[in-house]
Amino acid sequence: MAASVLYPRIVKQTGPVCSAVVLFLHGSGDTGEGVSDWVKMASKGEFHFPHAKVLYPTAPARPYTPMGGAMSNVWFDRMQISPNVPEHAQSVEAMCASLSALIQQEVSSGIPKSRIVIGGFSMGGAMALHLSYRFHRDVAGVFALSSFLNNGSAVFKELEARPDLSPLPPLFYCQGEKDDLALPVWAENTFTQLSSVGVQGTLTKYPIHHELNKTELLSLKSWINERIPES
Repeated sequence: MAASVLYPRIVKQTGPVCSAVVLFLHGSGDTGEGVSDWVKMASKGEFHFPHAKVLYPTAPARPYTPMGGAMSNVWFDRMQISPNVPEHAQSVEAMCASLSALIQQEVSSGIPKSRIVIGGFSMGGAMALHLSYRFHRDVAGVFALSSFLNNGSAVFKELEARPDLSPLPPLFYCQGEKDDLALPVWAENTFTQLSSVGVQGTLTKYPIHHELNKTELLSLKSWINERIPES
């Protein structure tokens, strides 16, 4: 199956000039349109930027093992929703290549990678960690909301083995304390392992389930403005 990204929903900057980009990846079974509507609803319409457009791409539909092989819009396949299984390397690599092409489109349009932030919710956050810390270590920042990486992830291995010890993009990590899908301990373990291989960042917990929250999104907005300030 071709690993193509559907044309992203674009929430344009509110000012006259676009000088930065936020790439926001949805969770499993969702779409770019779906998560952009959810962000707008959860933030009460406050998650926007005068100088940066937000791209919400949609993952291609593929057979998804946790759903018995049914088709679903997911960034990669996995044996089960757990960190205790191997990563499905083929689908992860294919989507990293496809999303990298989307990033290159923005760079070709005049947005340097130092003015791009990459992140996502749930599976989208895991995809963002792969994409940023393996292939785009020169972006402005990375965020992961209610996400986790598998034990023994290629992200950990490649960061540990990297010969270039230049600073990595900082990480904004959030987790719901009541999350029963992406468990809090999984997020804690992921953050600890990322920290051990050189990633600097914060892990903030909120009294929420597997969901987006206004306080969380407005904190993310402030952090993004710090990483890619209006110029």
